[in-house]
Amino acid sequence: MTVRTRRTAVALLAAILTLTTAACADVAASPPPRLDGVWRSDGYGTVVSITDGGRRLRTWETTAVSCLPGAPEVKGDGSGRFTDGEGSGLTVSRDGTGRLRLAFDESVGHRVLRRAALPARCAEPRTTDPRRVFDVFWQTYAENYPFFAAHGVDWRAVRDRYRPRVTAHTSDDELFAILRKMIEPLHDGHTSITDGADRNYGGHRADTVMPTRESIARTDKAVAEAVGVPLRSWAQGAVSYADLPDGLGYLRITRLTRFAAKGGPAADAAELDRALDAVLTPARVRSLRGLVLDLRFNGGGSDRLGIRVAERLTDRPYVAYLKHARSDPRNPRRFTPEVPVRVNPHDGPVYTGPLAVLTGRLTISAGETTTQALMGRSPAPTRIGENTQGSFSDVLERSLPNGWRFGLPNEEFMTADPQRRTYDVTGIPPAVRTPVFTEEEFAAHKDSALTRARQLLAAGRG
Repeated sequence: MTVRTRRTAVALLAAILTLTTAACADVAASPPPRLDGVWRSDGYGTVVSITDGGRRLRTWETTAVSCLPGAPEVKGDGSGRFTDGEGSGLTVSRDGTGRLRLAFDESVGHRVLRRAALPARCAEPRTTDPRRVFDVFWQTYAENYPFFAAHGVDWRAVRDRYRPRVTAHTSDDELFAILRKMIEPLHDGHTSITDGADRNYGGHRADTVMPTRESIARTDKAVAEAVGVPLRSWAQGAVSYADLPDGLGYLRITRLTRFAAKGGPAADAAELDRALDAVLTPARVRSLRGLVLDLRFNGGGSDRLGIRVAERLTDRPYVAYLKHARSDPRNPRRFTPEVPVRVNPHDGPVYTGPLAVLTGRLTISAGETTTQALMGRSPAPTRIGENTQGSFSDVLERSLPNGWRFGLPNEEFMTADPQRRTYDVTGIPPAVRTPVFTEEEFAAHKDSALTRARQLLAAGRG
């Protein structure tokens, strides 16, 4: 699903006045549905249509030069709740006169929708002309991407360089290569393009080697050796835990999605709760001298699940971070109003003692927002390892006129302090820098980050 997106006396009057000619026969029409209509999001370049009394929702992906159908239509129950066939959903609710608020199950924050008309471009016939494909791709980035300056990329110069190379006769191989070359210099982990078959590209920071099946197995083996005691696992292997001989706990989370085999976000949340209930028992949260949370190999997933982890590690509410999206197609430094994302303590046992968080360049996306959420915890955790990847935003998923799909970030996750700092591009730095899963560490059977964390926590520092 790609759109993540009071009744007043006036509304009541509008309902009373909504009469058809049947009113002459004393038969009044039903009042208009509360949510039905066409709505445009603040930021995100998205138009949302709700029909059939709040039972159908579809979207369009728009730019100044295009309007393409978005994700497949989703069904609702008339209350503002919509779900797709995989159990993933969103909720639409009133947010003041003339506005709606849209929130996704797997994302934090919300989007504001305002009444609008469907753009005329949405009725234009679709074309697969390579020049049209190029223009939609370039324009989507031009209107939504916030980080050109941070990456030192002149996007207009990119257009000037590559647009003349595209003609009506450009082959798919040639076109895909051009689009890939345009975004490769961004080195952004949330940029991607695919033809849905054998052509695929995903960006990453220049100093990062993306994992393979072999490197994952090697890392898992090294972690097990460093921990030194058997790990118990949940959530299809994504969550594991061990009590260490020195009175510390070791909790490893390798992703924040696909915790359950089926059932969507609700099932994932339930499976995470089951794991954390087993780990953070009343006896354990009282007895632990310290806890190591290992996020060094975490490819991301749901920010909501990351907040759910943070809620088990505090006994007081606080603001995790602020979130906003680029809102001006012409100005990459104008954004929607900041939306605070809060951590509220879990209603049950919580661990509030010394905490060390291990991070690295493979701490990506929701792994990073989890790290950021914990920075507001008291006592604050000690971050050990390397900078995280620097890819925080939700991915704005888009289609091209020829059916290809691509993604890009359009949001910033900022600290809640007056500085409003964002760690996009650079990643969150550690307080204690150590090597993470290097060849030298593997060869020496060392895990410097975990060793340092255990030393600090054993000494009462964390």
